[in-house]
This record gives sequence, structure tokens and C-alpha cells, in this order.
Amino acid sequence: MRLGIDLDGVVADFTAGWMRFYNAAYGTDLKVDDSKNWHDLVELTHFKDIAQFWDWSSDLEGRSVFWHLDAFPGAVEALQGLHDDGHDIVIITTKPRFAVDDTHDWVRRHGIPTEEIHITEDKWEIDCHVYLDDGPFVLPSLVEHRPDRTICRYARPWNRPVPGTITVHDFDEFREVVAALA
Repeated sequence: MRLGIDLDGVVADFTAGWMRFYNAAYGTDLKVDDSKNWHDLVELTHFKDIAQFWDWSSDLEGRSVFWHLDAFPGAVEALQGLHDDGHDIVIITTKPRFAVDDTHDWVRRHGIPTEEIHITEDKWEIDCHVYLDDGPFVLPSLVEHRPDRTICRYARPWNRPVPGTITVHDFDEFREVVAALA
């Protein structure tokens, strides 16, 4: 099967990554547990809007914040296991333009087993059998445009259950969903 996998908040720990740089730059002590909402990267910081955040995060030690992110423990291994089981891993992520090259490099450096990386806001346009995403605005769009597909919501503090999705809390649960469908 084709598995459409989001990166930030699912495979890559975006929140810990930007907070690490923000704390170092501004002497704050933000922790991942402080983030409960999608827009906390503005609400927890001094930035007036998302454009200011993106401007700041576009050049951190010569690369965008996306280049510096750590993978969540076990995420890459889970994707490798799904790939070894015969599934195609299709990365579908949304990024600012400045992060496109860093995203491709991140996927390569972390050994994500994929031959497809799609950077788009309209993730539903990429046809997959199963989707895994954490975006509170993405999930309803996937349900609307791909009602015949399986859509898994990776439960995070910034999203809520969405009718038409299956909630998973980790990659073990996601692999169970995929195995049941296969």
C-alpha cells in the first residue's frame, strides 16, 4: 500500500527543535509540554505573527529549523519496518519555500525509506491508501477529499479527534492499522 506520511509532529520533532533554538537565542525555558496549540510558535514567543517566526527560523546556524530537527524515537525504524513489509512510504509535508532543500536533505540524512517527497498544502492531492498526519487543518481536508481512504490522526495536544479518522498514539498503533488493512 501507499502510506502518506507527514513529517513535522509525526516523524520529526518540530516543537522541540524550534524551542531549542528559541531558548538559546532568547534565554527562555520553553518545554515541549508547554505547547498545547497549533499556533504556539507565535503564542509562546515574542513574534507578532507567523511571518516573523518563519523569518527567524529560516536561518539558524546557516540552515532552516527543519534541517536541525531530531526524529522522534522509533519513527524512522517504524517507517523502515513498514517499507520492509512491502509498503511504499510517501512523504507528504507542508513547508515554507525556504525549507524545501533542507527537508529533502533531512529525509536523506535520516534514512527515511522513500522515493517520493511531496511538499504541498493540499496533501489530499497525493493519492495514498493510508494517511498519517497531525495537522488539525489537514485532517478534515483529507477526510473531505479522500473519504474512501484510511486517514489516521496522530494524536497530539494541538489536535482533536476528527470524524472519519482513526486516532493513533504512536507508530505501533499505526502499524497495527496498516497490518489490519493489508
